Amino acid sequence: MEGYQKYKRQYYMPPTDCMDWTKKEYIEKAPTWCSVDLRDGNQALIVPMSLDEKLDFFELLVEIGFKEIEIGFPAASQTEFEFLRKLIDENRIPEDVTIQVLTQAREHIIRRTFEAVKGAKNAVIHLYNSTSYAQREQVFKKSKEEVLKIAVEGAKLLKQLTEEDGGNYRFEYSPESFTGTEVDYALEVCNAVLDVWQPTADNKVIINLPVTVEMSMPHVYASQIEYMCKHMNYRENVVVSLHPHNDRGCGVADTEMGILAGADRIEGTLFGNGERTGNVDIVTLAMNMYAMGVDPELDFSNMPHIVEVYEACTRMKVGMRQPYAGQLVFAAFSGSHQDAIAKGMHYRDAKDPQHWTVPYLPIDPRDVGRVYETDVIRINSQSGKGGIGYMLEEYYGYELPNDMREEVGYFMKNVSDHEHKELLPNEINDLFQKEYMNVNAPYALNDYHFIRENDKVTCTMNITYEGMNRYITGVGNGRLDAASNALRDNMNLTFDILDYKEHALSKGSTSKAVSYVKIIDCRQKNQWGVGLHEDIIASSVKALFAAINRAVIQKRATQQQN
Repeated sequence: MEGYQKYKRQYYMPPTDCMDWTKKEYIEKAPTWCSVDLRDGNQALIVPMSLDEKLDFFELLVEIGFKEIEIGFPAASQTEFEFLRKLIDENRIPEDVTIQVLTQAREHIIRRTFEAVKGAKNAVIHLYNSTSYAQREQVFKKSKEEVLKIAVEGAKLLKQLTEEDGGNYRFEYSPESFTGTEVDYALEVCNAVLDVWQPTADNKVIINLPVTVEMSMPHVYASQIEYMCKHMNYRENVVVSLHPHNDRGCGVADTEMGILAGADRIEGTLFGNGERTGNVDIVTLAMNMYAMGVDPELDFSNMPHIVEVYEACTRMKVGMRQPYAGQLVFAAFSGSHQDAIAKGMHYRDAKDPQHWTVPYLPIDPRDVGRVYETDVIRINSQSGKGGIGYMLEEYYGYELPNDMREEVGYFMKNVSDHEHKELLPNEINDLFQKEYMNVNAPYALNDYHFIRENDKVTCTMNITYEGMNRYITGVGNGRLDAASNALRDNMNLTFDILDYKEHALSKGSTSKAVSYVKIIDCRQKNQWGVGLHEDIIASSVKALFAAINRAVIQKRATQQQN
């Protein structure tokens, strides 16, 4: 691909090696989460959220469990100003939730921001200015000293106005475009701001190190964060925060490695919404921790509801393959995958119900409000016997014999292939019943009774065939054998019973019994039949008739084709 020669590295490695983060295996506890979903400029929505939509979204974030929520840039947006005032004036902010507002390091914007936040019980004033080499050189045309001075003067004004206002405000500073800033210079600016604010254990300061534009592989960002954490003044009284974007598609990796490198706090959005390729996806981050057995301290147990509100408020769509939330992320169409999932579920139920180790499913879909019927085993022409058998058993209680599972699997696959569509669970059940269960024509069973004398059983049946009603009798070693002999001896049928299985139906109605009968017919073809009835004897006889009738129907169909 031509044109690559014009690109060069725009990031900066730390002046010393910082690789201690590589010695950590996983994130051991949740960071502080801050949602930045509500800032219009950050979202870059084609149609910005209305005031009512912002209120709905704010309530959703509180419901999920966010304790820090960025309301927006009130000095730059009248909607965000009004939204913030509505939250404060109508006392809509819970006592344990801190709102955050963003401001550039410019005096009139800072003063307008303080007007907007006045009266808030708990608030973070987030100050920023760009420090990157490219912006210093191309946009602001300022030296390092001049850019540092902008940050320091802004920090002083925040401190002054807070003392005058008497509000309960915390401070946050971001060297915007941190990833394009010389790391030692970014440290110098942050330390200069900290020297103004003088953080204490009771009044900690947030230093946010944003991936304003993703410029490097994630391990570089982690090394940058580790360097900052090791050399930052007042470190014990500083909350190191990350705000990664996703330009290279590595926002989640950047963040996870940044937490390993020492970060305490994460700013991000639901489903990675945001300008350009978006912010880091907090849903994925939190659920990744959850899947490792760590409490993320956010509640995504009703993911469908969260998706619904998100899509309604933002007019954005959650992709079908979006981790943990997309419609297809738990779906298995492949036969081998379905078989592994089915066996894994049975293993868990029988041997290890306290732990989740099911193949192909990193978490239990039920933990995020998904259901197996529509979200996990999905049936189409690529599905296999394992998935179809599991679905019939899990949802409807049919424990098909192994040989029958294979036949039913191919039958369902052929239907899906012919109709070019996915088969839903109720459709599979309907097809199964129509094709295999209680098939009562052309030989119709009207009534029957058995008499046992010593070791023999006599079966008398009333049947209808080709419009004629007949009573037939047969003797055998058991009920099914006697019924079979009655049909062979009186109706000129040739078949042998190869397999039989019965069980109580565990789903739907516990009063019913289901039987499976496999015969080999006069053409040496295997045929399965299924019987369902309140009485186990009736279900076995109905299964026999179903197998015979299926054999006759298929024989006639073959003769017509020839």
